[in-house]
Amino acid sequence: MEEANQSVVSEFIFRGLCDSRELQKFFLLPFSALYLMTVLGNLFIAFLIITDSHLHSPMYFLLANLSFVDFCFSSVTTPKLTTDFLKDNKTISFGGCMSQILCVHFFGGGEMVLLVTMAYDRYVAICKPLHYSSIMNRQKCIWLVLTSWIIGFVHAASQLAMILDLPFCGPRIVDSFFCDIPEVIKLACTDTHTQRILINADSVFLATTCFILLLISYTNILVTVRLSSKDGASKALSTCTSHITVVVLFFGPCIFTYLWPPRITWVDKFLAVFYTVITPLLNPAIYTLRNKEIKNAIKRLIS
Repeated sequence: MEEANQSVVSEFIFRGLCDSRELQKFFLLPFSALYLMTVLGNLFIAFLIITDSHLHSPMYFLLANLSFVDFCFSSVTTPKLTTDFLKDNKTISFGGCMSQILCVHFFGGGEMVLLVTMAYDRYVAICKPLHYSSIMNRQKCIWLVLTSWIIGFVHAASQLAMILDLPFCGPRIVDSFFCDIPEVIKLACTDTHTQRILINADSVFLATTCFILLLISYTNILVTVRLSSKDGASKALSTCTSHITVVVLFFGPCIFTYLWPPRITWVDKFLAVFYTVITPLLNPAIYTLRNKEIKNAIKRLIS
């Protein structure tokens, strides 16, 4: 018995969204359709921006990268969630679980920084229009995108490093549909108080820094817009409304999930579905519906 208790866990078992077999069968088609629309929507926007010369500007270059990140972010969790609806035993290997943790924080952290970069782009365009082309040149845009990927990777690697060496030798049921640190760290066969503090501090620092920078950018934009002409203010507000909507949809569930105790299982699962499945789908829809240039590009592609 003692030897069995000390054995190393080689795989984890997901509890999934619910215990009802009938509900799981019901969820299969909707979640498959949502993922398909997410993939097609985000890749279509990226393709449209790459192929249409009218969209070769910093704002749309950043938007194409956001669409690609959303596609990757959704692909980390949704395909596994969908196929697990067909299974009674929803397992994932230890390596697969750690990979999911790395990728979720890599793409999630990268998207946070990318949203800040997009806000900075709008700040320069609206508050310093005469210097926009010199400030947001091609090289600067590439470096800003690379910075978002680098920060995302450093954040993900630091999160994974704090959980990778923990001993997992007992319980292996993850009360979720994908591997994320708050649920997985509960299964460690040791005291994880220090790791929890460090992991939360890392996440809070990144999220708070990005959120403050976003607030500063959009506050300056709104002040400038208030002093602008009516036509210019209307166009600027239309563009910023799309960005702010995406920011709220992304940061809202993340902040609630990682920073709001105590934890309620069904609320955590709902929010996890929202930011891993729904938000990557809504982003292309929001930008497409509210952006005249994107609509015109679609018309040019069709005609």
